[in-house]
Amino acid sequence: MAIWNLGSINLDLVYSLSHFPAAGETLAAQAFHRYLGGKGANMSVAGARAGATVHHIGAVGTDGAEMVGKLTDTGVKTDHIAKVPVATGHAVISVVAGTDGDAGENQIILFPGANQTLTKAQVAQALDGAKAGDIFVTQNETNMQVEACRMAAEKGLRVCYAAAPFDADAVAAVLPYLDFLILNEVEAAQLAEATGQQPEALGVRDVIITLGSKGARHIDCTTGQTHDVKAFRVEPVDTTGAGDTFTGYVLAGLDQGQSMAEAMETANRAGAVMVTRHGTSDVIPTLAEVNAADLT
Repeated sequence: MAIWNLGSINLDLVYSLSHFPAAGETLAAQAFHRYLGGKGANMSVAGARAGATVHHIGAVGTDGAEMVGKLTDTGVKTDHIAKVPVATGHAVISVVAGTDGDAGENQIILFPGANQTLTKAQVAQALDGAKAGDIFVTQNETNMQVEACRMAAEKGLRVCYAAAPFDADAVAAVLPYLDFLILNEVEAAQLAEATGQQPEALGVRDVIITLGSKGARHIDCTTGQTHDVKAFRVEPVDTTGAGDTFTGYVLAGLDQGQSMAEAMETANRAGAVMVTRHGTSDVIPTLAEVNAADLT
């Protein structure tokens, strides 16, 4: 089995700040780092570090060799990443350092770049290697989402959509092809407001709603049953990529035959470890680190 991820690839430029600047304020950063990022890349790395075979479908510019190399180094299959004459996507991320109530919170400015240049032919060629029963996942940081979900569904893949960055129209467009929807508590409320329906009534078989410090909830929309996992108590230093880590671990667990409850439990541990680290894809924990973590 395998995971096929149509996903963004970004260069993350991360600045540690004492606080978020007000309008017109100039603020010196306390630290600066460069990381591999993008919600798609984060999920691919998380899946690979959780032990799954992950094929990434995406694009970078001529300046993107560093990002592709980092994906390859984590075990992600990168044969289906195109090189295009557009700058690689990048994000400017501000993270509040310290121990006050805002510590670990982030703000992100995103330039999509090459992530919006994927073609139908590229996606079709990549999915030609997929098999029925494999998992397909995408997010709202690339083009070709609807076309790719349709292709994946027609091939018998289990189609998952991680609804971020959230856009109700983007979710509505892929709903007919979805088996699995993952979104956070705020996004779930926004989707309900936009559609007039709760997520469990949208015709998707499985829905996971992440609840931040309260954990996460799985809704089996066929039976109506729910299953909650509680969050672990940790001291967060950076929440960037935590949701992507959770998603990648859930999909890896399912791909390896775990039940939803088992996959969510491991993913919950992975997300807890992730928020104790500064960075994005580069610091997503391995399964061995997740299992060895001392969490309460």
